[in-house]
Amino acid sequence: MEEAADAGAAGGVGPGAPVRRDAILWPVSAWFWALQFAVLNPILAVLLVTLYGASDAETGLALAAYNVGGFVASLLIPGAADRRRDYLRPLVLCGASGVALVAALVLAPTLPLAVVALVLLGGPPGVGSTLLFAQLRHSGAARARVVRTRAIVSFAWVIGPLLATAVAGAGSPRAALALLAAIAVVNVVTGLLLIRSRRRASDPQPAAPGTSGLAALRQVRLGRALVVLAAFVALQATNIATVTITGLYVSRSLHAPILWAGIALGLAALLEIPALLLVGRLVGRWPTRALVTAGCAAGAVYYGLAAVAPGPVVFLALQPLNAVFFAVVAGVGLPLFQDVFPAPGLASGLFTNTRRIGAVLSGALITAAALAPDAYRSVYAAAGAATLLVLVGAAVRRSGTGRAGPLQEAARGPR
Repeated sequence: MEEAADAGAAGGVGPGAPVRRDAILWPVSAWFWALQFAVLNPILAVLLVTLYGASDAETGLALAAYNVGGFVASLLIPGAADRRRDYLRPLVLCGASGVALVAALVLAPTLPLAVVALVLLGGPPGVGSTLLFAQLRHSGAARARVVRTRAIVSFAWVIGPLLATAVAGAGSPRAALALLAAIAVVNVVTGLLLIRSRRRASDPQPAAPGTSGLAALRQVRLGRALVVLAAFVALQATNIATVTITGLYVSRSLHAPILWAGIALGLAALLEIPALLLVGRLVGRWPTRALVTAGCAAGAVYYGLAAVAPGPVVFLALQPLNAVFFAVVAGVGLPLFQDVFPAPGLASGLFTNTRRIGAVLSGALITAAALAPDAYRSVYAAAGAATLLVLVGAAVRRSGTGRAGPLQEAARGPR
């Protein structure tokens, strides 16, 4: 019964609506939107080098420009969707942008034109998952539904890189582009089906204009919003920094074959899925405060023990803690942001960008840790300290104000 109710809410449908169809359509849509990003990212550099002869420096600049375009799109598109209270039509347009991107990359004769295509057309496809989660919130889906949908996204990220590299290796980069085109077409089709399902079941009258991103920000307590943003940016940065140096940590600090790094990362990614499903069951029963506290504690213990791990077997045994930590960050973070920020598109876009900003800060964390004698163990130690600081900071803020802090207030939901 809960699944049926959630499925109906996800599609914005009422009694008598095609619940079964929505129950299948939403997971399929979430899977393919995540898969598109998970396939493109691992092979994008390969495409630039193979198809256009980009040098290392040119590849770096092209990827930087692409990420800037993605950052801008993740703010502008959800903001426009908030104003119209319509997240499915922009979703279809983002899917069409994915099709156009593949066509442009196939036809572009030079690297500069390919980079222009990446900047103008590459950003919107990355917003698809954000719009899906915004629609879930807008239609009143339960938190548990949001977290379960996030688990589907994680599973796509397990399969996507393997699929991308297998297709590119067995065929050619152009075969990988064909795969991307097929995924983008599926995203357009599922988006149209979601719109059709909503029209059949809902009032045909157009929705009243909603709150824009800037107007929504004016309704949020600035201190509360900044604390939540800073906390999750820091937590994302610790994850990205440690994942980035895992290969070097295993080979140079643990003196083990680099294959152990791949095994550890793959195990963490696989365990993240059941961890997210567990979080989805708990998110409606436990306070957000308790879940975030437990997740940060697991992260601090993981980073601390990894910093002193004697060998790869111990490091591998620590990965369940890593999976629990990131499942809480990814699974609880999104509905928490949707509670703190009143506009669903703005909330989902801001949460997505904590990952992007965290990626930038992770470079600073790695650079600072390089000053220590064992730089790679120091990255884990610094990540543990940062995670512990978030945990302690939330507790101090709560006791210092005599009331619940931002993370605790979010657990109560919007006022």
